[in-house]
Amino acid sequence: MSGEGYLWLKALHVIAVISWMAGLLYLPRLFVYHCQVECGSETSELFKIMERRLLKAIMVPAAAIAWAASLTMAVIGGLFQDGWFHVKLTMVIAMTASHYMMTKWKNDFAADRNVRPQKFYRIANEVPTLLMIGIVVLVVLKPF
Repeated sequence: MSGEGYLWLKALHVIAVISWMAGLLYLPRLFVYHCQVECGSETSELFKIMERRLLKAIMVPAAAIAWAASLTMAVIGGLFQDGWFHVKLTMVIAMTASHYMMTKWKNDFAADRNVRPQKFYRIANEVPTLLMIGIVVLVVLKPF
């Protein structure tokens, strides 16, 4: 891939990661608010629509693009031999696991089966932030 092509791929990756992170930070916040309304209410039904659309229209495509671009850049750049990349990849896998947990929680809300309190979702909201900080530090500093 040409140098310019690689830069376009990197730009696509950054855009996808920003979009994915926006969803990972916003969806648990929706869950916090969703906990406060009565099941079956008009507001609850609106939250279900918002949560489903955020996940399917933004988060899933953004995650897929971020992963595809990242793995392509890793192969092209020979990053699989770098220690920092292994730690970053582990953190991205944890981020993806967080995404899948949010999907499960969204499905619980959709079926009116949520049993978790607001505080749970407030804490869960911090996980992607902490992972993002670690990932950015590793990518920028490449400490090992």
